[in-house]
Amino acid sequence: MSISLRIGLVVTDVGFLAYWCLSALFAARLVNVPAEWLFADYHDARVIAWNWSFLPLDVAFSIIGLAAIRRYQKGDASWRHLAIISLVLSSTAGGMAVSYWALLGAYEPIWLEINLALFAWPLFFIPGLIRDAAAAATPPAA
Repeated sequence: MSISLRIGLVVTDVGFLAYWCLSALFAARLVNVPAEWLFADYHDARVIAWNWSFLPLDVAFSIIGLAAIRRYQKGDASWRHLAIISLVLSSTAGGMAVSYWALLGAYEPIWLEINLALFAWPLFFIPGLIRDAAAAATPPAA
């Protein structure tokens, strides 16, 4: 696993787990978040539901990505499969959020940039991981 892939996974996965912990604390009114940090219409019930609909997807790719790093550290070749799954789910989550904001015609630079990055960065690693996983699964020619 390249250092850039490891950094990308750690930053994304730990970042999203932190985001959801903060979101839960905010929803429970245990912490206050400045209004300028919230996305458009954050207090609208439909927008809140839309945001929380990402929880299972975001937590899944975060846990799977961190598991990929752990398996890599243990020398388990299955790390590639987990990394591929995590990256595909990460890119999907970013693409869904960008699509939502685009359909609304809403432009908030920070939220758009974060989700564009979430969509795009995995695409740099997925083809190579698929190629490497396929090569590792192919038995040597006799």
